[in-house]
Amino acid sequence: MNADIIPARTPAEIFLARAFDASKAGLPGNSNVAKWREASFKAFSTSGLPHRRIETWHYTDLRTLMRDALPLATAPAAATIDALRKEFIAARAPARRLVLVDGFFVPELSGGLAEGLTIRSLASALTEGRSDLIALLSSQDLAAQDSIVSLNAALMQDGVVIEVAPGTVIAEPVNLIHVTASPAPAAHFCRTALLIGAGASLRLAESMHFANLTQTRAGQANACLIVSLDNGAKLAHTAMVTGPAPGGVRLESVMARIGARAKFDSFALVAGIGLVRRQMFVRFEGAESETSLSGVSLLGGREHADTTLLVEHVAPGCVSRETFKYILDEEATGVFQGKIRVAPGAQKTDGKMLCKAMLLSDMAAMNNKPELEIFADDVACGHGATCGGLDLDQMFYLQTRGLPFAQAEALLLEAFAGELVDGIGHEGLIKAYRREVSAWLSARHGQRQRRARPERLGSVA
Repeated sequence: MNADIIPARTPAEIFLARAFDASKAGLPGNSNVAKWREASFKAFSTSGLPHRRIETWHYTDLRTLMRDALPLATAPAAATIDALRKEFIAARAPARRLVLVDGFFVPELSGGLAEGLTIRSLASALTEGRSDLIALLSSQDLAAQDSIVSLNAALMQDGVVIEVAPGTVIAEPVNLIHVTASPAPAAHFCRTALLIGAGASLRLAESMHFANLTQTRAGQANACLIVSLDNGAKLAHTAMVTGPAPGGVRLESVMARIGARAKFDSFALVAGIGLVRRQMFVRFEGAESETSLSGVSLLGGREHADTTLLVEHVAPGCVSRETFKYILDEEATGVFQGKIRVAPGAQKTDGKMLCKAMLLSDMAAMNNKPELEIFADDVACGHGATCGGLDLDQMFYLQTRGLPFAQAEALLLEAFAGELVDGIGHEGLIKAYRREVSAWLSARHGQRQRRARPERLGSVA
């Protein structure tokens, strides 16, 4: 139940109101888009930043966690683009890529794309005002009453619109790279639209890059990905939400509409960012479609990661699978909220939801809230959630075979996370994600060694 009480505005909410008033005249879009922005900010102002009295945000009290808001990012300068071009060459960045720098689409850094794709910046699409595209971009009923989605609609600066022609099959990943390059802390608001035509297929791989020129990584990002799958279309989506940003805030919203006999798979890896909220709103609008949503969160320090899902079965005969895993150390907090909603006409629905959490510290916390809301009588739905530590018998077995404690622990944790990583379905991406998991485990082991070293020296003395 959502309370109607609205607390006094926080400094962050006051700052956002002033930022909207100061920037709205310069934000892209025609007159209809301007009206949409005004309505969206009014919706945000009515409720403010989400707080614990809002059921879907109960475990992520953004009003408390984000006391201050940052200035809006500006479009990257030519010198920044040139520096990033050199970084990409040195790092051997993927050739097939679309690049957003601080939320702005940069064609100069993008390219290598296959035929059958139409790419344009969100800013140009909003200015052009194509009615069907604007209708899709502004279709927020999937995330009704979510103030973060409304705030994104009000302040979105740019993004990219990707259209896949009907029948086009693109097997190799199209890489969507989110670059943080602001020399000072800034807030990024971007919205990406992905339209996949009938019978078409695409693999979209999102990742993050922190520029060498970035002096601080405590930025704030509010990003939306809007997906439209036509009949028979397929989308395999991965998101690597990682980086050296312990003080950063990243809010991601995915809104997907799935046609008949279509397939939507999505996997996300979260690690290294102070506060992450990933919310997904998926609706089956056509019969006999499938979706698989999964992810792994690797959390340490005082990091906070929230995955919230709403999967709506409106059409009959659809299958959904949601599987998420968390590894939590130190004082980290994990949140999983998932709801499968089955409409009266959605007979023969098959929905399963599962979350497993591995707690490595007595100070870590995990909040699970899986839900089923069923209004049909011929369905097979279920959910489950588990929390626990490492299996001591397995640890003992590995140690009796000669493995040191740290290596045995890392082996079990890597296997725990790797089960979902291996389901990505693309060898190159599987290797990249496994490297990220291994790097996180290695960094964790190194931190533990550094903390333990002074104690050992003291005991010798």
